Amino acid sequence: MIQQFRRFGAGLSDVTERWVPDAWVISMMLTAVAILLCIFGAGATVEETVLAWGDGVWSLLGLAMQFTIAMVAAHACAASPPIYRFFNWLASLPNPSKPVQALVLAGMFSLVMGYLNWAVCLVSCALFTPFILRRNPNVDVRLLICASYLGIGTVWHGGLSGSAPLILATPGNPLINPSSGAPIVDRLYPVTETLYNNFNLVFICILGAVALATTCLLHPRSGARTLSAEEIEKILPTPPKEDGPPRTPAEYIDQFRGWVLLAVVLLAYPLGYSIVTKGFGTSWTINAYNITFLVIALLLHGRAPSFLRACRNGVDSAWGIVVQFPFYAGIFGLMQNTDLGEWLGSFFSNIATTATYPWVVYVYSGLMNLFVPSAGSKWMIEAPFLIPAGELLNVSVVTTTLAYAYGDSVTNLIQPFFAIPILAVTRMRFGDVVGYTFLVAVVCFMVTSVAMFMIPPQW
Repeated sequence: MIQQFRRFGAGLSDVTERWVPDAWVISMMLTAVAILLCIFGAGATVEETVLAWGDGVWSLLGLAMQFTIAMVAAHACAASPPIYRFFNWLASLPNPSKPVQALVLAGMFSLVMGYLNWAVCLVSCALFTPFILRRNPNVDVRLLICASYLGIGTVWHGGLSGSAPLILATPGNPLINPSSGAPIVDRLYPVTETLYNNFNLVFICILGAVALATTCLLHPRSGARTLSAEEIEKILPTPPKEDGPPRTPAEYIDQFRGWVLLAVVLLAYPLGYSIVTKGFGTSWTINAYNITFLVIALLLHGRAPSFLRACRNGVDSAWGIVVQFPFYAGIFGLMQNTDLGEWLGSFFSNIATTATYPWVVYVYSGLMNLFVPSAGSKWMIEAPFLIPAGELLNVSVVTTTLAYAYGDSVTNLIQPFFAIPILAVTRMRFGDVVGYTFLVAVVCFMVTSVAMFMIPPQW
C-alpha cells in the first residue's frame, strides 16, 4: 500500500509539473475567474468590475513591502558566518550509522524554524541539508528533503510568522481599514487570541510530531537512495565572504560597527518599549516580526557590507511577492468594491453548518494553496467572504482564521513552489520526493480533519 501511495504521489508530481503554469499566470487565471463570478454571480456590470479591480490594484503595497522585508531579513539571518559554523557543528550530532537520527534532526530543525519564521525555514533548511548529508551519508536523500520540508508544511502558519493572524493583529490592515468599501472586521485580533490560543499551540505540537514520526517510519531499512561524496561536495554551500581589511576611507566608514549598533538600537528600542507598555499580544504584528529578524541579521553579520550583501541576495527570492501582490490586490478590490464578497459568503454559508464550517474552510484553503502559494495575498482574497460567511454561521473570526491557516500549510507538502530552494541546493526534482511528502500530507490531513470537528466555533 505504501508503494502504491509513493507511485501515486510521483504521478501527481509529474502531472503538476507538466500542466501547472507559472504562479503569475495563475494569478491572472484567478483574476479572470473572479471577474466572471463578479459579472455573472454578483451581478456587476463589466465597467463596474474593471473599475473595482483598478481601485484595488495598489491597495496592498504596504503589505507587499512588509512580506518582502520578511523574506530578505530571513535570508540575511541564514546566510551569516555564525550560522554557517553552527550548521557544521549541528550536523555532526547524529550517529552516521543510524540514518533515522539524521531525519529526526532535520525534522526538528525544520519544525522549530517553521514555527519561528516561514522564510527562515525555507532558506535555512535548504542550506542545512547538505551539511547533514556530508556528516550522515547513509540517510535517504529523498526522505531527508521531506523531513527538512516539514516546518513549512505543518506548523508555520500557526507559528510566529503566520500571515493571516499577523494581518489581523496589525493596526491599519486592509481588513479593518480598506481603501474603499466596508471593513471586514470591526477590531484588531492580537496574537494572544490566535497564535497563542491554547488550541493552536497544542494542535501544532501534535501535528508536527505526527508528521515527523511518519517521515521516520518511511525510511527504508535497505536500498536507501544516497549521494556520493563527490555529489555532496558539489552541493555544499560556500562559506559567507569575510570582509577584508579596509584600504580606503570609504571602506573604513562602511566597516564601522557603529552603524550596525545604531540601527539595532533604533529598531529594537521602540519595539521593546511597546511590548513593555502595551503587552506582547498587542505589539507582535508583521512590523514587529520584521524588526526582530532585521535586528538578528544585523547582529549576526556585525558590519554593514556583509549584511547588505546577504540582503541583496535575499531580494532574488522575494521578487515573486513584488510582482504578484498588485494583481492579487486587484482581486481584493473586486471583493471590496462589488457584491462579490457578499455573494461568495452566502454560498459558503449555504453549503456548511456551524459544526462543518471550519473543515470546509480548511479544505478550501488547502485546495486554493495549490494555485496561490502566497498565504498573505490569498488571505486578502478569501477573508472578505470567509469571515462574513463564518459570522453568519456563528463561527468566530479566530476559528475561521485558524482553519484557514491549517489548510494553507498542509498542501505545501505537495506544492513545488516552496520546495524550490531546497531542490535547487540538492539538485533534485520535486518528483523525486513528492511520493514521500504526499504520504505525510495524507496523514496530516486526516489528523487535522479530526481537529476541525473539535475546534470551538466561539471562544
